[in-house]
Amino acid sequence: MAIGTSSYEGDEALARHLKAMGATLGIDAVRSLVAGVAGAPEGSQPDAWIDLVVPDAPAPLRDQLLALKISVEEDSAEGTPSADRLSALRRELDRRGLAGFVVPRTDEHQGEYVPPCADRLRWLTGFSGSAGMAIVLKDRAAIFVDGRYTLQVRTQVDTGSFDPKHLIETPPAQWIADNLSSGGKLGYDPWLHAENAVTTLRKAAEKVGGALVPQPDNPIDAIWEGQPAAPISPIVPHALEYAGKPAAEKRAEIGVGLEKDGCDAAVLTAPDSIAWLLNVRGGDVPRAPMPLSFAIVHKTGAVDWFVDTRKLSPGLGEHLGNGVSVESVHAFPEALEALADRTVRADPSSAAALVFDRLKAGGANIAPGEDPCALPKACKNEVEISGAQSAHKRDGVAVSRFLAWLEETAPSGAVTEIEAADKLAAFRNEGELIRDLSFDTISGSGSNGAIVHYKVSEDTDRRMEPGELYLVDSGAQYLDGTTDVTRTIAIGTPTAEMRDRFTRVLKGHIAIATARFPEGTSGAQLDILARHALWDAGLDFDHGTGHGVGSYLSVHEGPHRISKAPSTVALREGMIVSNEPGYYKTDAYGIRIENLVTVVPCAALEGAERKMFAFETLTFAPIDRSLMDLSLLSGAEIDWIDVYHARVFSELSPRMNDEEKEWLEAATRVLQR
Repeated sequence: MAIGTSSYEGDEALARHLKAMGATLGIDAVRSLVAGVAGAPEGSQPDAWIDLVVPDAPAPLRDQLLALKISVEEDSAEGTPSADRLSALRRELDRRGLAGFVVPRTDEHQGEYVPPCADRLRWLTGFSGSAGMAIVLKDRAAIFVDGRYTLQVRTQVDTGSFDPKHLIETPPAQWIADNLSSGGKLGYDPWLHAENAVTTLRKAAEKVGGALVPQPDNPIDAIWEGQPAAPISPIVPHALEYAGKPAAEKRAEIGVGLEKDGCDAAVLTAPDSIAWLLNVRGGDVPRAPMPLSFAIVHKTGAVDWFVDTRKLSPGLGEHLGNGVSVESVHAFPEALEALADRTVRADPSSAAALVFDRLKAGGANIAPGEDPCALPKACKNEVEISGAQSAHKRDGVAVSRFLAWLEETAPSGAVTEIEAADKLAAFRNEGELIRDLSFDTISGSGSNGAIVHYKVSEDTDRRMEPGELYLVDSGAQYLDGTTDVTRTIAIGTPTAEMRDRFTRVLKGHIAIATARFPEGTSGAQLDILARHALWDAGLDFDHGTGHGVGSYLSVHEGPHRISKAPSTVALREGMIVSNEPGYYKTDAYGIRIENLVTVVPCAALEGAERKMFAFETLTFAPIDRSLMDLSLLSGAEIDWIDVYHARVFSELSPRMNDEEKEWLEAATRVLQR
């Protein structure tokens, strides 16, 4: 509760306050809006939503609105054991005549970050990872995760109720074919699966004589008591000084591209694409500043935007301009059916199956294709690159101050994982233009560091001890850029094995950082560089080497990546991607070294016959010298480390006090060969 906030005095008192201010919303509408606010992340400006009710509300009204929000949050709190929820779901499926149901970890937008109201997989199973799926049949259930979560899933999920499976080793389609009975009807929510995914599930069900059956509503919603409301967070303009290009110009360019491809329109379901296109930002999901919405962009450059209009901040209409028509989010399905006889692009890999169902029902000519905003959004303009560079320097100061503090305090055994994460966040919050973290900090010491996407909690929090490794993966959302950096720190004296593994990871990191590659090269073609030194020792890691990063948007952004997974998306100038090889020894320690890099034209090479690209490192933070085994490093690799550390000191030291500068000088000093 905010300082000075009183307890809630009741609807009648609030109604009087609203009437006195000339508010247009009635008490029922305000309650509905506040429920949505309670279902959204709090963010760095937790009271900004009040302007959606009454701009510049006086203190008594603000107090009552804040008190109402707290009351709504308390009413929605619940905690039913997962086994009881599974039984309730099976009863609901039986009522519907279904043999089973598929529960993905997605919402209607198929994104990584989902609001609490759509986190059905977590509600049902307890699993909090960013990717996964459960399939529930009458007599068995399984939960599928990738290599990042094979350890985490067993600590969070009742394995007596859900059998954990690896997504690659046992794909859901294979499990369906092995376990669904002949004639069984397997239900799914067409809002929550991309068109391609539905095709795969349907083939698996039909292979054993079953059927995949769409549901008009989600059966979990029918049994979820206290389910949060859909999120409501203010939508605000993203200033041109950070965006670098007017929204009208972006819309026109997308329209020209559609017409060139013979399309009349394209359906946009990715919230970050729409936020980028319209130069707006919001806060409907954790750690990613974007509003949940849908859009149809036409070849003329006009956009029909489908959004909960209660989110629109005062004056946003002027920012959007005449080329954007704002419609209720509930009008989106009907608008799809109204595109009869038009050629419409939709992405079968990311757009919900319901989008394709409605387009087909309306008689549109569907042109399957990638979201037209994905590639131009990924190729940052000069303003966005400049902003990223500035954001990373400020971020580097915070991270370096944290590392100095950690070096001084952790060896005594006085620091816990939560305390470390909180301290790092506090250092970041002292900087300029920060709005949030870019994801929940991964703060893992010892064996917890071996859990790739570990999320510390009161139950798992542990103190750092001498002889351990500490892995901290963190980032922030600044108005001018999004950061993501991982450092692995030796607490006390590391073992020879730790130094060997760390140095092999470092060699992979340097190999990516120094790569030169011809135009047309994809990240999949570079991935081996990050793993070669590990493979030499019979080692590997189970996650991608690099993911795209947005510009004050999602910290995970496509369509490019560096990964074993096949990809035809070439790395292009202006793309930002992470460079983060790692190594994880179960129940012992984890190692990851991550910087963000941007694709730049390669300096002229003598005799070069093709256009070449290289990476420019954006991240500035020391790499732990005590973990480097110099006997495993070449002269060129040692040179890279020394040059990188010299840049770190040069960029960060002017922003530090004398004591911090002294620590940084020691942390970045030249290696003794």
